[in-house]
Amino acid sequence: MNSSLKIESNYNTSSHPAKKLKKISLDVFCSETNRIEEEISIKNSAKFENWKRNYSKFPSISSYDSINMTTKSENTDSCKHESLEIINFKWRTITGENLKLRYSEIFSRSTSKYILTRLEKEVEYYSGDLLKVRVFGKWHDIPRKQVAFGDDGLTYKFSGNCLPSKPWETCSIIFELKKCVESVVGCSFNFVLVNRYKDGSDHMGEHRDDEKELDPQAPIASLSFGAVREFAFRHIDTRGKNAKSKIPKQKIDLYPGSLLLMEYPSNKFWYHSLPARKNVFGVRVNLTFRKMIKL
Repeated sequence: MNSSLKIESNYNTSSHPAKKLKKISLDVFCSETNRIEEEISIKNSAKFENWKRNYSKFPSISSYDSINMTTKSENTDSCKHESLEIINFKWRTITGENLKLRYSEIFSRSTSKYILTRLEKEVEYYSGDLLKVRVFGKWHDIPRKQVAFGDDGLTYKFSGNCLPSKPWETCSIIFELKKCVESVVGCSFNFVLVNRYKDGSDHMGEHRDDEKELDPQAPIASLSFGAVREFAFRHIDTRGKNAKSKIPKQKIDLYPGSLLLMEYPSNKFWYHSLPARKNVFGVRVNLTFRKMIKL
C-alpha cells in the first residue's frame, strides 16, 4: 500500500473568464493618502524575480510567466473594488491514500482584504443554542462563530444540532462569492457554512462531513480569508488505539483568497480539522460550499 503524498501542479483549464484575464487589479497599498497611479509590466526579467521573492509566501503567484499589475489612485482608507476579480491561477493537486485535493489562490491579496472587510460588515452570525454541539450526551459551546446560507428549506444537521439556512439574498457578499466559486469549480452549490475564527484560539475539531444530507459525490469547496491557518487531515485507519495503518497525517496552510477542493472519496476516508494555534492573532473567515440533498 503506497501512502506517499503526491503533489502536482496543473494550469486551470475551466472555461471561466479567469483564464483570459490579462490584467490583475491589485491595490498594493491601502492607506488614507492618495496612491500613485501606475502600471507595471513584469515579463520574465530580473525585476520579476525580485518581485516574486518579495511575495514568495503567496505560492500561486510564482507560477506566472508574465504579470500586468495596475494600481489606481484613490483617496480612501480602504480597498474598493467594483467586482470580485478572479486572478489567473494554477491548481496544485494533492493526492494520497484515497485522498484527492486541489488547492489554489484565486483572489489577489487586495481583493482578499476587501472581501474580508465586507464579510466582517455584512455577515450576521447565529447565537445561543445554534452555536452549540452535543458530544457524548453533553452540550458544548463551539469555539468559533458560524452561520449558514442556502436554498429555501435546506438545513444542516450535525452533532445534535440543526442549522437553518438564511436566504442567499439576505447577504450580497455571500451570494457573490457563491457565483465566483461555481465559475471556478464548474459545479453548482446550494448551501454554504460560514465559520469565523477570532484568532488562533478558535478552532475546529477532527471530523468528517458525512451527514446524510450531503451529496457524497460532489466536492466541498473551502474558501478562506484573513489569517493563514493550518488545515490537517488524518486517515480513518490511523485513529484510535486499534489503528490499522500508519498513513501519515497531512497538513496544508490555507492562505487568504485560497480555495481548497475536497473531492470524492477524500471525505469518506479522511478526517479534517483546524487545530488551535497560539501564535495566530488575526481573524479568519472560512466558507465551505456544499451540495445538499433534500430528504
